[in-house]
Amino acid sequence: MRGNRSRDTKPETRVRSLVHGSGLRYRVAQRPLPGLRRTADLVFRPARVAVFIDGCYWHGCPDHYRTPKTNSDYWRAKIAGNRARDRETDEMLAAAGWLALRYWEHDPVEEVALAIEEAVRRRRASSSSPEAAG
Repeated sequence: MRGNRSRDTKPETRVRSLVHGSGLRYRVAQRPLPGLRRTADLVFRPARVAVFIDGCYWHGCPDHYRTPKTNSDYWRAKIAGNRARDRETDEMLAAAGWLALRYWEHDPVEEVALAIEEAVRRRRASSSSPEAAG
């Protein structure tokens, strides 16, 4: 399993390229929260947005994941654990005031990049508005 990339996957780099081209700057493979031992694929610290681009196999995509025939009990538990950890991460980020965005590796990169851009710009605008400061 060491050969499986945890960062810089093709879908991730394509999304990063489009987001960077839109003028947004971000951190790559960073922990959004200091005490959280989980990294997000893209982190927009001032806007408090963490982006995860999940692989269909490792995160149990409902459209593409198929349990392997060999050692299926192990893999069923492994993927269920990954999905539970993903939900827990989202909840912890939300409790700390962050927005967690999750996309599947098969999602169209143009749509993903546009959604990320809109979310980050919306959060930046709402944090700099007079109502937010008051």
